[in-house]
Amino acid sequence: MASQPKIDRKDDAEAFRLEVRQFIADTFPEELKNRSAGAGLDPTAETPAQKIWREAVGARGWGTPTWPREYGGGGLNRKQAGIINEDLAKAGAYNPIAGMGVMMFGPTLLEYGSEKQKQEHIPPICRGEIRWCQGYSEPNAGSDLANLQTTAEDKGDHYLVNGQKTWTSGGQWADKCFAIVRTDRSDKHKGISFMLIDMDTPGIEVRPINMISGTSPFCETFFTDVKVPKENLVGEEGQGWTIGKRLLQHERTNLSGGGGRASAGLADIAKKYGEVDADGRLADPVMRNRIANFEIRWNSFLLTARRAVEESKALGGVSEISSALKKLGTTLGQERAELAIQIMGLQGLGWEGDEFSAAELGGVRAWLYGKATTIYGGSTEIQNNIIAKRVLGMLDHQ
Repeated sequence: MASQPKIDRKDDAEAFRLEVRQFIADTFPEELKNRSAGAGLDPTAETPAQKIWREAVGARGWGTPTWPREYGGGGLNRKQAGIINEDLAKAGAYNPIAGMGVMMFGPTLLEYGSEKQKQEHIPPICRGEIRWCQGYSEPNAGSDLANLQTTAEDKGDHYLVNGQKTWTSGGQWADKCFAIVRTDRSDKHKGISFMLIDMDTPGIEVRPINMISGTSPFCETFFTDVKVPKENLVGEEGQGWTIGKRLLQHERTNLSGGGGRASAGLADIAKKYGEVDADGRLADPVMRNRIANFEIRWNSFLLTARRAVEESKALGGVSEISSALKKLGTTLGQERAELAIQIMGLQGLGWEGDEFSAAELGGVRAWLYGKATTIYGGSTEIQNNIIAKRVLGMLDHQ
């Protein structure tokens, strides 16, 4: 028997990298280079260039590269997905397929949804055509999320939803909402179900909440006799707490930076606002040391996070380690924002005026917006409890 030809995986990877680079060179609009959507901006305000880029990436499934091809994903392995991320960053490009559908809902539906639900909802997420929001927190159910009181009453062919959600990120722009609701009052946890709600259904009212950053990314959402079709229930009645927790693990991993985001170069910012020596280094040795210290810790975190994510996926998906990633990643993100403001000096304190650039004003707002990251997705205190009980195996002593 003739021996099988040896497959050179390195050559395969390099060939794919060349394909990615050619795609970026041919498709990515130059005017979008080194730009990002920014925190709290209206996602419906899409420019022609942004639309071209979103549709091009979505058509290949590269916005969700490891999702199954039959649902519109890329069907790629994690190494190929890493190549896409690396070369987008090198080109000053970004992944235009984002939002809660990608971060949280999509991965959860792939695990718990029916085949009909996957066929209906996953492809539009992969193309970036549908905006999702999250109906979790309530005025009296934040850290104690299982205390939620929004009800879904069985009416035969539909549920009738009544109640209120708060901190609904992007609710004023969303097309659909994934929500946990109470279908049974007799059991705190087992009485919770997970369902999908069209945001244009009669009886839904959304009120944006103004934030310290000057934006309104969060909302209060009210449900009054809102009819939800039975087929919009994900899983079974009473399974919502299990599904909802799984979704939070995906959210925390993404919020942490565990997905592999790279930090923008603080050294480049510092060189713009400070003096450099004859060798092109920052002249201020203290600031040089602070930046180096942060970048070492941030990149160490990224490597650790990637390893933890890979290990979790090998064992069947995300796990409670997402709480540790979220706790550390969001804290580092806040530290970076503080350092960037300090580097810019007085130019990092502007709120409005022609004497400040758009990047400077955006940096101030990002710094303020970032204060919420250690609260939403489960506060740092909640993550500490999860880490103690479910990662370290510590139990409450009576």
